[in-house]
Amino acid sequence: MKQEDIKEDSKMNNNIRQSEKSPAETSVSLTKLPETEFEVMSAVWKNTPPITTAMLMNQLGNEKGWKLQTLITLLNRLTERGFLHSEKTGKERTYYPCIKQEDYIQYETNLFVERYHANSLFQLVSAFTGNNKLSKAEIDELNTWLKNQEEE
Repeated sequence: MKQEDIKEDSKMNNNIRQSEKSPAETSVSLTKLPETEFEVMSAVWKNTPPITTAMLMNQLGNEKGWKLQTLITLLNRLTERGFLHSEKTGKERTYYPCIKQEDYIQYETNLFVERYHANSLFQLVSAFTGNNKLSKAEIDELNTWLKNQEEE
Protein backbone atom coordinates (compact mmCIF):
# COMPACT_ATOMS: atom_id res chain seq x y z
CA MET A 1 0.00 0.00 0.00
CA LYS A 2 1.25 3.47 -0.85
CA GLN A 3 1.79 6.08 1.85
CA GLU A 4 -1.01 8.21 0.35
CA ASP A 5 -3.45 5.27 0.53
CA ILE A 6 -2.56 4.68 4.18
CA LYS A 7 -3.17 8.34 5.01
CA GLU A 8 -6.52 8.26 3.17
CA ASP A 9 -7.59 5.04 4.97
CA SER A 10 -6.61 6.60 8.29
CA LYS A 11 -8.66 9.70 7.48
CA MET A 12 -11.67 7.56 6.55
CA ASN A 13 -11.36 5.53 9.76
CA ASN A 14 -11.25 8.73 11.83
CA ASN A 15 -14.40 9.97 10.07
CA ILE A 16 -16.12 6.64 10.72
CA ARG A 17 -15.12 6.70 14.40
CA GLN A 18 -16.35 10.31 14.63
CA SER A 19 -19.75 9.41 13.15
CA GLU A 20 -20.12 6.44 15.52
CA LYS A 21 -19.86 8.65 18.60
CA SER A 22 -23.02 9.60 20.39
CA PRO A 23 -24.23 13.19 19.85
CA ALA A 24 -23.04 14.17 23.33
CA GLU A 25 -19.52 12.87 22.62
CA THR A 26 -19.10 14.55 19.25
CA SER A 27 -17.21 17.81 19.28
CA VAL A 28 -17.79 19.85 16.16
CA SER A 29 -15.21 22.06 14.58
CA LEU A 30 -17.43 24.58 12.85
CA THR A 31 -16.86 25.30 9.21
CA LYS A 32 -19.03 27.17 6.75
CA LEU A 33 -21.51 24.85 5.12
CA PRO A 34 -22.12 24.86 1.37
CA GLU A 35 -25.66 25.97 0.51
CA THR A 36 -27.06 22.49 -0.18
CA GLU A 37 -25.66 21.08 3.07
CA PHE A 38 -27.10 24.06 4.95
CA GLU A 39 -30.51 23.29 3.39
CA VAL A 40 -30.28 19.73 4.70
CA MET A 41 -29.25 20.93 8.16
CA SER A 42 -32.13 23.43 8.16
CA ALA A 43 -34.56 20.59 7.47
CA VAL A 44 -32.99 18.52 10.26
CA TRP A 45 -33.26 21.45 12.70
CA LYS A 46 -36.96 21.94 11.88
CA ASN A 47 -37.75 18.43 13.12
CA THR A 48 -37.59 16.73 16.49
CA PRO A 49 -34.71 14.22 16.46
CA PRO A 50 -34.24 11.59 15.35
CA ILE A 51 -35.04 12.21 11.72
CA THR A 52 -34.89 9.54 9.04
CA THR A 53 -33.69 9.62 5.47
CA ALA A 54 -37.27 8.98 4.32
CA MET A 55 -38.57 11.96 6.32
CA LEU A 56 -35.92 14.22 4.83
CA MET A 57 -36.61 12.92 1.34
CA ASN A 58 -40.31 13.74 1.77
CA GLN A 59 -39.58 17.21 3.14
CA LEU A 60 -36.60 18.23 1.06
CA GLY A 61 -35.64 15.80 -1.67
CA ASN A 62 -38.95 15.88 -3.48
CA GLU A 63 -39.13 19.70 -3.26
CA LYS A 64 -35.61 20.08 -4.68
CA GLY A 65 -35.96 17.30 -7.24
CA TRP A 66 -33.10 15.36 -5.65
CA LYS A 67 -32.64 11.64 -6.04
CA LEU A 68 -32.33 9.60 -2.86
CA GLN A 69 -28.60 9.06 -3.47
CA THR A 70 -28.03 12.83 -3.59
CA LEU A 71 -29.62 13.24 -0.17
CA ILE A 72 -27.66 10.29 1.24
CA THR A 73 -24.41 11.80 -0.07
CA LEU A 74 -25.20 15.12 1.62
CA LEU A 75 -26.12 13.37 4.88
CA ASN A 76 -22.87 11.39 4.77
CA ARG A 77 -20.86 14.59 4.27
CA LEU A 78 -22.61 16.25 7.22
CA THR A 79 -21.95 13.16 9.35
CA GLU A 80 -18.27 13.08 8.36
CA ARG A 81 -17.91 16.78 9.21
CA GLY A 82 -19.49 16.19 12.63
CA PHE A 83 -22.69 18.17 12.07
CA LEU A 84 -24.85 15.04 12.29
CA HIS A 85 -24.73 11.80 14.24
CA SER A 86 -26.09 8.76 12.43
CA GLU A 87 -27.44 5.47 13.77
CA LYS A 88 -28.73 2.47 11.89
CA THR A 89 -32.05 1.16 13.20
CA GLY A 90 -33.23 -1.78 11.13
CA LYS A 91 -33.07 -0.84 7.47
CA GLU A 92 -33.40 2.89 8.19
CA ARG A 93 -30.76 5.41 9.21
CA THR A 94 -31.66 8.00 11.79
CA TYR A 95 -29.90 11.32 12.20
CA TYR A 96 -29.37 13.63 15.16
CA PRO A 97 -27.96 17.15 14.94
CA CYS A 98 -24.66 17.60 16.80
CA ILE A 99 -24.90 21.38 16.75
CA LYS A 100 -27.77 23.72 17.53
CA GLN A 101 -29.10 25.91 14.77
CA GLU A 102 -28.55 29.02 16.93
CA ASP A 103 -24.86 28.15 17.37
CA TYR A 104 -24.34 27.73 13.63
CA ILE A 105 -26.21 30.94 12.78
CA GLN A 106 -24.05 32.79 15.34
CA TYR A 107 -20.92 31.32 13.72
CA GLU A 108 -22.02 32.39 10.21
CA THR A 109 -23.03 35.85 11.44
CA ASN A 110 -19.64 36.35 13.07
CA LEU A 111 -17.91 35.33 9.82
CA PHE A 112 -20.05 37.79 7.88
CA VAL A 113 -19.41 40.71 10.24
CA GLU A 114 -15.69 39.93 10.32
CA ARG A 115 -15.35 39.59 6.56
CA TYR A 116 -17.56 42.41 5.32
CA HIS A 117 -17.58 44.86 8.23
CA ALA A 118 -14.14 44.50 9.87
CA ASN A 119 -15.80 43.21 13.07
CA SER A 120 -17.56 46.55 13.47
CA LEU A 121 -21.13 46.48 14.69
CA PHE A 122 -21.42 50.14 13.71
CA GLN A 123 -20.43 49.37 10.11
CA LEU A 124 -22.93 46.49 10.03
CA VAL A 125 -25.82 48.65 11.27
CA SER A 126 -24.78 51.44 8.94
CA ALA A 127 -24.82 49.03 5.99
CA PHE A 128 -28.30 47.84 6.90
CA THR A 129 -29.70 51.33 7.12
CA GLY A 130 -27.93 52.66 4.03
CA ASN A 131 -29.62 55.87 3.00
CA ASN A 132 -32.77 54.93 4.92
CA LYS A 133 -33.44 56.64 8.20
CA LEU A 134 -34.12 54.49 11.24
CA SER A 135 -37.58 54.79 12.72
CA LYS A 136 -38.03 56.14 16.25
CA ALA A 137 -38.91 52.61 17.42
CA GLU A 138 -35.72 51.17 15.87
CA ILE A 139 -33.58 53.88 17.47
CA ASP A 140 -35.22 53.22 20.85
CA GLU A 141 -34.62 49.49 20.45
CA LEU A 142 -30.94 50.07 19.59
CA ASN A 143 -30.56 52.46 22.55
CA THR A 144 -32.07 49.87 24.91
CA TRP A 145 -29.74 47.20 23.53
CA LEU A 146 -26.70 49.50 23.91
CA LYS A 147 -27.64 50.34 27.51
CA ASN A 148 -27.94 46.63 28.27
CA GLN A 149 -24.50 46.08 26.76
CA GLU A 150 -23.01 48.76 29.05
CA GLU A 151 -24.53 47.10 32.12
CA GLU A 152 -23.08 43.67 31.33
